[in-house]
Amino acid sequence: MISVSGKTWTQQKVNKNLFEKVKQDYGLGNIISQLIISRNYDISEIHEINNSQKLVNIFKDDHDYQKASLILLNSFKNNENICILGDYDVDGACATSLLVRYFNHINQKHFFYIPDRVNDGYGASKKLFQKLILKKPKLIIMVDCGSTSYEAIEYLNQQNIKSIIIDHHEINRPYPKSEAVINPKKDTTNKESSILCATALTYFFIDILIKKTKSNFKLSNFLIYVLLATICDVMPLRKINKIIARNTIDDFNLKDNAVFSYIFDQYNLKKKITVDDLGFLIGPIINAGGRLNCSNYGVELLTANNKEVIKDRSNKLINLNNKRKKIEEDILNEIDFEKIKKENKNVIIYFNNNLNEGLIGIIASRLKDYFNKPSIVITKSNNIFKASARSTSSYNIGNLINRLIDNNIIEKGGGHNMAAGFTIKKTNIKNLDNFIQKDYLKKVSQIKNLNKYDMELSSSAIKNKFMNDINKLGPFGNFNSLPTFLIKNVKIVKFKKINNKHLSVFIKPEIGSLIKGICFNCLNTEIGEYLLSYKKKINIIGQIYENIWNNKKTIQLNIKDLIL
Repeated sequence: MISVSGKTWTQQKVNKNLFEKVKQDYGLGNIISQLIISRNYDISEIHEINNSQKLVNIFKDDHDYQKASLILLNSFKNNENICILGDYDVDGACATSLLVRYFNHINQKHFFYIPDRVNDGYGASKKLFQKLILKKPKLIIMVDCGSTSYEAIEYLNQQNIKSIIIDHHEINRPYPKSEAVINPKKDTTNKESSILCATALTYFFIDILIKKTKSNFKLSNFLIYVLLATICDVMPLRKINKIIARNTIDDFNLKDNAVFSYIFDQYNLKKKITVDDLGFLIGPIINAGGRLNCSNYGVELLTANNKEVIKDRSNKLINLNNKRKKIEEDILNEIDFEKIKKENKNVIIYFNNNLNEGLIGIIASRLKDYFNKPSIVITKSNNIFKASARSTSSYNIGNLINRLIDNNIIEKGGGHNMAAGFTIKKTNIKNLDNFIQKDYLKKVSQIKNLNKYDMELSSSAIKNKFMNDINKLGPFGNFNSLPTFLIKNVKIVKFKKINNKHLSVFIKPEIGSLIKGICFNCLNTEIGEYLLSYKKKINIIGQIYENIWNNKKTIQLNIKDLIL
């Protein structure tokens, strides 16, 4: 089925024999059984549906963790000055904040540094370390960076400064010559550890240190930072990440966290925190400093206990985030979406000399969401060109980086499955385009790139019991998305424009009550035009979820597409 937005939709197929077996073996209903199979849940994930799972440190016997912990314990013993270098995104800020809070608790001498996106560039570099060693650290811990920083780490070795890397980005042999490199991508056989973000890796590292030192630091109070980073770094919400998510959401009390509580108060939110709050409210606020030249603000907020500091940094970050939204809107208004659509490339490459480089990742994400295609945005930064990429689940953009470097197409870069960043010469942008379009065709079949909905659903089935069943598979996120349904023969009877971007609608089914719907970022799109003007019956592709406001739950349909 081809939709009004030009996408081809087909129903996700499941093996009928396997479907019947899952139903019989686990006593589950039709919808849950079908979703379990389509998501390829294993036995442990099926067991988790109706049973709570304790979070276990899967790295307690890991060689790299043990090696790194011994290095750090020796630094504690000698009271050495330790530098924490984090990335300027949410994962880097959260990982840095965990270490800062732990070091503060044990009175360990340390300082942290989050690079300025424009002046320092991404991650660890020789130039940056030449500046940081003026503070005379004996050990530098790199979190959410360092896996490709060969020259920088070689410089530290020459200066007799020890280093530890805690990172989850793509890494290749020979590894950087740090004293310890914690990166699950080194071991390609352990798929569960490879889905963890840097904050999760740091959390488990501190857990090992706590056990070795018998510290009374309450690490679990900050598991919310791990979930925040996991969501914002778009890590798969499966297996251990799903255990982290469920345990955190179930146990987290907003009153116990002064930072998140203050942010909620500014938006007059009176409800239990959700994954969406982390991804769409708190995450962008923490990220705003790194995007707009105030890179330390995120860590300063997440490590603050003083109410005045929390108020000051929260308000500044909220203001920066509002500024970011306005800049983003202006950039998106300048993009010729119709031209990109007509070009019909499998990977979108958008180049503009004059973009704010702190926002190119967001713009790439918006293009990816709009076209459902991997997207790269490139802009000029001083005398170089910087690029940020966001991808779909069918195409691993992080794996591409090293091949681009090997083929002399880009200068340097790094990334993981869903996101990457790199620098490139302007003369190589066309070569990049040619290379990546061919690579995409090799890696992704057109059948795999079809848009799938889980099943057709009668509007009369959308009730509280249905939502309770669906929520057993949550929390939802990357690789464990909200189920997508086809709902046929409905009419749009009312609509309301929100912030000149979104549409709130009421949907009238053939039988039963009106259903409230929302369609995000759809104004001035084909979907938006049909929602505003089409009076006949229509078929909706959408996701059903609970909207919680002032602790009241209402069922709502998130409209993803329309089929005539």
